[in-house]
Amino acid sequence: MEDFCYGIDHLTPEIALQIARNEIRGILADKAKEKVLHCYNAVQKIAQGERPVYSINTGFGSLCTTKISKEDAGTLQENLLKSHSVGMGDPIDAEIAKLMLILKVHALCQGFSGTSLKLIERIIWHIDNNYIPKVPEQGSVGASGDLCPLSHLFIPLIGLGEVTNDNGKTYIPTQTVLTQYNLTHFALGAKEGLALINGTQFMAAHGIKIIERLQNCQDHAEIIAALSLEGYMGSKSPFDKRLHQVRPHPGARISAKRMWALLENSEIQVAHKDCTRVQDPYSFRCIPQIHGASRDALVHLKEIITREINSVTDNPNVFTEGDESIAISGGGFHGEPIALPMDYAGLAASELGNIADRRIYLLMGEKGEYGLPLYLIKGSGLNSGFMITQYCSAALVSENKSLCYPASADSIPTSNGVEDLVSMGSISARKTLRIIDNLEKIQGVELFCACQAIDFRRPLKSSPTLEKCYQYVRSKIPHIADDEVLSGYMNSATKIIRSKKLLTFFNI
Repeated sequence: MEDFCYGIDHLTPEIALQIARNEIRGILADKAKEKVLHCYNAVQKIAQGERPVYSINTGFGSLCTTKISKEDAGTLQENLLKSHSVGMGDPIDAEIAKLMLILKVHALCQGFSGTSLKLIERIIWHIDNNYIPKVPEQGSVGASGDLCPLSHLFIPLIGLGEVTNDNGKTYIPTQTVLTQYNLTHFALGAKEGLALINGTQFMAAHGIKIIERLQNCQDHAEIIAALSLEGYMGSKSPFDKRLHQVRPHPGARISAKRMWALLENSEIQVAHKDCTRVQDPYSFRCIPQIHGASRDALVHLKEIITREINSVTDNPNVFTEGDESIAISGGGFHGEPIALPMDYAGLAASELGNIADRRIYLLMGEKGEYGLPLYLIKGSGLNSGFMITQYCSAALVSENKSLCYPASADSIPTSNGVEDLVSMGSISARKTLRIIDNLEKIQGVELFCACQAIDFRRPLKSSPTLEKCYQYVRSKIPHIADDEVLSGYMNSATKIIRSKKLLTFFNI
């Protein structure tokens, strides 16, 4: 792909990740420079006037009625970054912090924020040279945007804070890096500090990672479920496309199509006709409905996040009408539009884990139905087999359920009541990633159990696609014949999912 032009080209979650991973380069095109310069000049003109304009010559938040002199404009902006850097907790993933930088540059280059071109160029320097600021995970309520984490993201511009260039393994003082490159700290001008820290880039960057990781889980969900279905010797009839033409939810139709394709030309399915089970339990029979609902939730989130990362989310915004420029204060920084769908995505991820655990439970071979030995091991009694693997998945599922309470349903007034209803979207974002982290582990447990179950269906073979997936798993994880420590194998299965290797065997 060609270079991406900040503020001009349409940004997608995929492109943002490519820039963050140095696969493509983000650049400043002349058209973007013109827009930035035009708005910057407008702010300078407003700053010279006597009329109080929020953040340009006044204080912030509930201090918006306090007039600030022209001489103190730069100090005001620096003080803003310092005073709002109150974050706590572990640093966020360095890639998420880099995404925040990318999203902020793209927003500033829309030409409605009034920052200087040199400020944007300094941020791009951090992106291109991979010196990524240390940003604590806690402190944002997602109201005036992500004030606290964005302050930590940008205090390196004024020589403070810490940065990493090894993906967060170590952090070094910003001043050390500036000295190494013979750079001085940046002198902020009117409105620039607030333009940096007003915005939803902390929430939106997390949203991008949610999209990527949940998409991977969804793409694996049918593969793993199909392996489990084969091990259970369940029926593929619930995936008949005719069923999903008369109830045509998009996600369900995709899930059913994938399941049908995965099971095509399976010897186990041919043998299924001899089973006396009339209908399978819901966790097999309703895969399209349950997986599909989660797919639809992700589609909604991706639509919202894509719109958000191409938006201007600071305050005030500066508009030019003829020869006049006006700064209009509003609420474009509020996180509610993305907080709600991120909570929804967390629920969608939790349900994928919930149904996976139910399938794991069914594979434990209650009463040895249809040839599966109890707890997926011969000689159960002396051996406990896979009994406790399902305990582990149940614990992870329960933890996810406790994380499903919507953070966006909460609000605590801040800033002396001026910010009286906040989104808590930063918490929606962080906990949804925690849910997905647990989901990947649950799917790892199911993959481990499903392949063990298929071993007991031999000499019957599954479909060509599922056999490739099975053989890859077996190249990393052996069949378990007698009790041994299983956690290492479960972790290996989770790594297989995160590696996306199984997806190379299935293109639908």
